[in-house]
Amino acid sequence: MTITSAFLSLSGNIVDVLNQRIFKGTINIHDGRIEAVTEAAVTESQYIIPGLIDAHIHIESSMLIPTEFARAAVIHGTVATVSDPHEIANVLGIRGVEFMLYNAAESPFKFHFSAPSCVPATPFETAGAHLDASEIAGLLQRKDIVSLSEMMNVPGVLNDSEEVLEKLQLARDAGKIIDGHAPGLRGADVRKYIASGISTDHECFTLEEALEKLSHGMQIQIREGSAARNLDDLMPLLDEHYQSCMLCSDDKHPDDLAEGHINDMVKRAIASGLDPLKVLWAACVTPVKTYNLEVGLLQPGDPADLVLIDNLNSFEVQATYINGACVARSGQTYLHSVVAIPLNRFEAKTQEMSNFELQPKADIVPVIEVIDGQLITRKFPWSPKLDSRGLIEMDLDEDILKIAVLNRYALARPAVAFIKNFGLKEGAIASSVAHDSHNIVAVGTSDEALTRVLNLIIKHKGGIAAVTDYDEHILPLPMAGIMSLRDAFEVGEKYDALDKIAKSLGSQLQAPYMTLSFMALLVIPDIKLSDKGLFDGEKFEFMDVFV
Repeated sequence: MTITSAFLSLSGNIVDVLNQRIFKGTINIHDGRIEAVTEAAVTESQYIIPGLIDAHIHIESSMLIPTEFARAAVIHGTVATVSDPHEIANVLGIRGVEFMLYNAAESPFKFHFSAPSCVPATPFETAGAHLDASEIAGLLQRKDIVSLSEMMNVPGVLNDSEEVLEKLQLARDAGKIIDGHAPGLRGADVRKYIASGISTDHECFTLEEALEKLSHGMQIQIREGSAARNLDDLMPLLDEHYQSCMLCSDDKHPDDLAEGHINDMVKRAIASGLDPLKVLWAACVTPVKTYNLEVGLLQPGDPADLVLIDNLNSFEVQATYINGACVARSGQTYLHSVVAIPLNRFEAKTQEMSNFELQPKADIVPVIEVIDGQLITRKFPWSPKLDSRGLIEMDLDEDILKIAVLNRYALARPAVAFIKNFGLKEGAIASSVAHDSHNIVAVGTSDEALTRVLNLIIKHKGGIAAVTDYDEHILPLPMAGIMSLRDAFEVGEKYDALDKIAKSLGSQLQAPYMTLSFMALLVIPDIKLSDKGLFDGEKFEFMDVFV
C-alpha cells in the first residue's frame, strides 16, 4: 500500500532542475500536487529532487509484469517510464499490448507506452504475431501511448518502404514522437533516417556517432542496461548536450533492477565530475518535455512526483513519492502485487539430439563473436574440425560452442550455428526471452546438453534455464514465455541464482542470459541467428554455410 496524505510538507535542499538551481526551502503538497515552493532557511539536510524517468525500456525484459516492475523501480527513485511493449507484441500481438496497458493501470507508477512499430522486427524470423498499420493507428490514438516505438527497420526507412512510410505518417498525423533504433548509422543514411521524422535514438555506442546524430537534431537516449552498457562512452554528452539527452536502460534483468536503476546512472555521472543539475536534466526534464509526460518537476501546480536523497554525492534514495503518495522508503516498496492471469503461445515439441548436427559447406565458416557489454557482434572466421561422419565438432579450448534457435510458434527443426566468447566449459543455458520474436535460444557445450536445456524450456512453455552434467534448473516464465507472475524480489533472487550457475559453468560475461537474449536480434549487426538460419546483419540476408 502507499502512504497518502491530503496535505504534505517536505523541507530540505530543493533541487530545482528546471531552473538549474539548488536552494533551501519547503514544498507544500495538497491532493497530490505541489501547491507552493517556498525558499526559506530550514534545518533539514536532505535533498529533494524530481522523480527519475527511464526514457526507453522494455518492461518485459525485467521478466516482471508492469505492476511488479513498479514495485522494484520505485525503491530506486524511478517514478515513470516510456515503455515499448514490442516484446509481448511479438508473442501475442495486440492482445499482449492490451495486457501491458491494463496491468500498468493497476499501479500508481507512471507508465507511458509506445506503439510497437516493427512486429515482427524483420521478415527473416518467425514471430507469434504481426501488427499492421491499422492496429498501430488505433494505438496511436490512445492518450497512454506517447510515441511510435523504435523504428528498427532501418533499410525500410532508407529504401522508402511503403509499409514503413505509412507507419511514420500515422505517428506524425497523431502528433506523436517517433523513436529511433539505428546502431552505427552515419553520413547520408542517418540524415535521411532523421529527415523521415525519427527524433530519438538509444543505440549509439560511440561518442562520435552520438555527436553526429545530435548535430542533425536527434535526441540521444544514453543507455545502461544489463547487456548493452554505453554510459561510460557517452557520458561526456551530459556536459554540453544535456538538454538533448535522456537516460534509459532499454533492457534491465530482475537481479540488476533489484540493485539499482536510473539512480545508479545519475550517481556515476555525478561522480565523474559532471554538474548534478545537468545530469538530472537528462534524467528528469528531457523525457517530460520530449514526450509531454504528466510527471512533475518540482514546480507549483505539478504532480508531486519527487525523491528524497541524502546528498548529491552518495545519492542514496531515502523515499519516493508519486502524486504526493509515498510509494517507497528506506529500500522498502509500499506498492502491492496484482494478480494476473497468464497468457501464452507455445507450440514447440520435444527435440532430438540429432537435430543439432551440422556439416560445413566450406572450409571456413563464420562464427558469431560476442562482445561483452554490447549488442553488436562480429564475424569470426573459423576452420572447424570434423568428426568421422563429417560433422563439425565444437572447440571448447577456443571457446567455440553451438548456438541454437528453435521456433516456438510451430513445429520445426532448430537453426544451429556457432558462437564464441560465451565461455561455457560444461552444460548449456537457454531462454525463451530472445529478442524480438522470443523463440527459444540456447548455447551449449554438447548436443546432449543443448537437447536437455531446450526440452526443459519446452516442458515449462517458457523460462530461462541451465543444465549441468548432473542437474537442471529453470525459472518458469508463464506470461507469454517472457515474464513471471511472481513477486519482483523473488524473481530477482531466482534469476540471480541462474546467473551464478551460468558463470559457474565458465561464462565470463557480465550478463550471460541478457547477452543470450540478443543473439537472435537480426537488426543489430554484424551476425546473428534466427529460427530460420544464420543472418548477415550488414548485408541483411541469410548466410547459407551449413548442411
